[in-house]
Amino acid sequence: MTILVIGGTGNFGSHVVKQLATRNVEVKALVHTQPKGLPENVTPVKGDLDDIDSMRAALVGIKTLFLLNAVCADELTKAQLALNLAMEAGVKNYVYFSMLNSDVFDDVPHAAAKFTVEKMIQQHGLAATILRPTYFFDNDKKLKSPILVHGVYPTPIGERGVSMVDARDLGEIAAIKLVDRESSAELLPPETIEIVGPDMMTGTSIAKLWSDVVKRPVSYGGDDIAGFEKAVREQHAPSWMAYDTSLMFRRFLSNGMLPKANSLAQLTKMLGHAPRSYRSFAEETYAEWQHPSFGEKAGEILAGATKLAGDVIGMKPKKTV
Repeated sequence: MTILVIGGTGNFGSHVVKQLATRNVEVKALVHTQPKGLPENVTPVKGDLDDIDSMRAALVGIKTLFLLNAVCADELTKAQLALNLAMEAGVKNYVYFSMLNSDVFDDVPHAAAKFTVEKMIQQHGLAATILRPTYFFDNDKKLKSPILVHGVYPTPIGERGVSMVDARDLGEIAAIKLVDRESSAELLPPETIEIVGPDMMTGTSIAKLWSDVVKRPVSYGGDDIAGFEKAVREQHAPSWMAYDTSLMFRRFLSNGMLPKANSLAQLTKMLGHAPRSYRSFAEETYAEWQHPSFGEKAGEILAGATKLAGDVIGMKPKKTV
């Protein structure tokens, strides 16, 4: 049994790799350079979505593919190349990382790209699981200074409601579906799964929750999308990246990010446990913030507003920070 994971070395895809490494499957991870932190039983395969020859080599002998594209200016091209090459190589099973509301946020470039890939998967009749995760708790790990020093939750989530989710739950459900498809003697039918959390969060409710956790007042910074875009650009993010991110947050303000009524129950059944709550994440993160090594770790992984834009939607930053 061999599964190839594309996008498995990033903040979110790494959870997929870790989950697969605990199961009885052969796992390969596509990497650009010598990887750090891969589980010992995961085989790195050097390749690049822009390098057709390397992708053809990486796909040899692969039965099941996990595809998570970094959001970049040519995301759609990279995703379509990967899928075409996979079909050419005879890959049978697919799990694709999309996003909730990809079919609704048609004015948000990275969402529209993901929905186009969904349509390609469907039109080619691929045996695929399409994962539609919501906004990740993990993006808020970088907010130590705003919350603890300034007493502000600064992300313009709005008040319509966003069903936020823990990346570990995404990794777990992705691994479950990859193994199900890989181990099945027959091709399983296509499906779309919303990866959601147990609570509808708003800017105000998140600020109140942080106030409870840190035992000091935390207020919501408000719905200043223009100010958010400006802050991201000032930290060396490309202008298109900052604007793309701001467009998504505008949709949070106008539409929210709300799952279907039965999505939480379905996900709970698949996982075998309730999805993690934002409160448990906040308590865990606050404990991490108290640890002396957190500052160094945060500087390496989550520094600056360039990474704020990048981590929010899986974007590839203009420069490494």
